[in-house]
Amino acid sequence: MQYKKNTLYLRGQSLVEILLVIGLISVLFPAITVGILASREGKAQKKQRISATALMKETIEATRSTREIGWTSFAINGTFHPEVSGSSWILSSGGDMVNGFTRAIDISNVFRDSSGTIVLVGGTLDPSTKKVITTIAWNTPFPSSVQSTMYLTRTDNLSYTETTEAQFNTGTKNGVVITNTNGGEITLGSGGASNWCEPNLNLTPLDLPKQGVANAITAIEGRIFAGTGDNSSGESFVNIAVSNTLPPIATIMGTFDGYKTNDVFGETNYGYLATDTNSKEIVIIDISQVPYSEVGYFDAPGSTDASSVFILGTTGYMLQGSYLRNFDLNSKIGARPAIDPDGVSLSGAIGTSLYVAGRYAYVTTTAAVYNMVIIDLNNPSNLLLVAGANMNGLVAKDVIANSTGSRLYAVTEGSSQFAEFYIWRFDLSGPIPIFYVMGTYDTNGMNPKAVRIVPGNRAIVVGLNQEEYQVIDMSNELNPVRCGGLNINTGINGIASVLETDGDAFSYIITGDANAELKIIQGGPGGLYTPTGNFESATFDTGYQTAFNRISFSVIKPVNTTITFQIASADAISSSCSSVLFDYVGPDGTNTTFFNTPGPLPLDDDAIGFENPAQCVRYKAFLSTTDTFASPILEDITLNYSP
Repeated sequence: MQYKKNTLYLRGQSLVEILLVIGLISVLFPAITVGILASREGKAQKKQRISATALMKETIEATRSTREIGWTSFAINGTFHPEVSGSSWILSSGGDMVNGFTRAIDISNVFRDSSGTIVLVGGTLDPSTKKVITTIAWNTPFPSSVQSTMYLTRTDNLSYTETTEAQFNTGTKNGVVITNTNGGEITLGSGGASNWCEPNLNLTPLDLPKQGVANAITAIEGRIFAGTGDNSSGESFVNIAVSNTLPPIATIMGTFDGYKTNDVFGETNYGYLATDTNSKEIVIIDISQVPYSEVGYFDAPGSTDASSVFILGTTGYMLQGSYLRNFDLNSKIGARPAIDPDGVSLSGAIGTSLYVAGRYAYVTTTAAVYNMVIIDLNNPSNLLLVAGANMNGLVAKDVIANSTGSRLYAVTEGSSQFAEFYIWRFDLSGPIPIFYVMGTYDTNGMNPKAVRIVPGNRAIVVGLNQEEYQVIDMSNELNPVRCGGLNINTGINGIASVLETDGDAFSYIITGDANAELKIIQGGPGGLYTPTGNFESATFDTGYQTAFNRISFSVIKPVNTTITFQIASADAISSSCSSVLFDYVGPDGTNTTFFNTPGPLPLDDDAIGFENPAQCVRYKAFLSTTDTFASPILEDITLNYSP
């Protein structure tokens, strides 16, 4: 009986297990079946997507190819598909089917705001850009698609360039001149036409009195002041009048003697001598009437000779051995008092030349370490040496600064190893002024004695041996180069330059020629640069409506100069540009901004004022300088446009 019960129990247990298995199968089987089917169909969908992506890449390349062939046939709005025609792709209207895929290329317009940014709403039509949406779609095993959006621009742009003298001369000049130093340029007027690179000695020289060796020279407009006291056979001071004629005529107005002169400085009514006289290192003479008379002097401490003198306003400056000293010139009469009783030490080095501009004095020395130093004159009673520079340990001979003091130009003694001419940048922006070399130039065997800067971004270095008069083009401050020169076999001991208010420019040199010590060299028409000027181009007529895309230009901008641009384009009137009115704008499409660097041109198609796209275009260049020795230079300008 017990056995029977167990048997019944086991049979019941088996029935339950069977029912459980059946239940599990009914639940799991559909899921497993769906998974198997989904896996099979997922592989198919992945395969379709891979094929669609490959077709997409081919379609995009075909689209690009049609753009490369020609913009006109490509730039049509609508839906297209690519086809092979001969050996090239073309776009045919409508979509197409490729191996079960639906393919479509949708081309539409692009609009930009005034800054050139693509916008979806508003803006101005950009005729040189198209929006291209490529879609590849399929329905098996599931409906799906892949899509690509790109912007294509035309590659067959044209350009208009002005770069020659003849091209620039078709424009309108206001305070600027057209030169042909390197094929055609635009610079500020007055000094811009100076042909310093072709010096000549055709002007009549002047024989200074007696047989002294001329060793010092300075000049103002209409006057030259020379010293011939390098030995006892000459005059201490010679005052020379220069006529304002072409050619100028130099005439001796008067002389003064009695001292051995190491340097001179002249004003309209007074002359100043740096002498070797212990009790009168600086002698002041009245040259307002003949005979000239000594009226004052400065007796510096110690017995060392004065080697250089410079006058600025009511203060005199002198080099005395290893010191720079200043003295009061509120009066020219009698003994003049020192302002800084101790002067300022040049750290033991002997000063060789002196130049003063603004609040600083620039001194060259014989030192092996700091052979050029800068002295702060802000507190006249306490002069301070604030900076020093080294020019390869050579004896420095002369220095001059530009009108703002931001550039220094110095020369050293001749060297077979190092350059002799240096362009220094003087940086006053920080708490401590610093200066460093911008560029150098080798005088090729000449032993320099003096340097001057003249209009046209030029420097003149003079001295002894080889080519004694050399003109240096400093348009590229990093790489100054020779652009002209003269051989003066008797040597040149000094140079002064004068920029006349009527536009004439000359350099005056004193030489070792005993019969014609003073020689005059004309730099060409041109004196001080005008501070500002502008140039408006002639009209460029494309002959059809087009988009002007970019402006680019090559310019030279010396320190303290600027050059900027504006553009004006307009629709033609009755297919002609002759009576069109032009409105000039900058990068943002307004007349208050200017192009400082090359860049895209604004778009505007509202039929008011500035228009782009357009048929007629001009540009305007604005030049300015705060340094009357330097001018910006426009070498060429290019406008890129789309036909």
